[in-house]
Amino acid sequence: MARILIVDDAKFMRLTLTNILKKAAHEVVGEADNGEKAVQLYRQLKPDLVTMDITMPEMSGIEAVRQIKSEFSDAIIIMCSAMGQQKMVVEAIESGAKDFIAKPFDEHRVIDAINRVLKL
Repeated sequence: MARILIVDDAKFMRLTLTNILKKAAHEVVGEADNGEKAVQLYRQLKPDLVTMDITMPEMSGIEAVRQIKSEFSDAIIIMCSAMGQQKMVVEAIESGAKDFIAKPFDEHRVIDAINRVLKL
């Protein structure tokens, strides 16, 4: 299945996503807790997909999406946002994200979004 990079400043959220993805037979190839690390790891790992939190220290998810998409136009990124961040979700989609999933994560919604953007 897919090789996935998980980006979220909350370890609990990364762990939750890892468990959902592994259960669906995806491989988590890396984790980052801010946008800067996400860009560096993307360059190294070239994952099939990135789940990207919007609000993080050092570099926001939106800035990281812009940076990754500027270097890798074919990057597939799904934004993760808390409810009430619709304006930022729209900005993220306009910056190149393919979809978004809301927190708290619904296992079926996460897998559906991944399957849709990867056309599985």
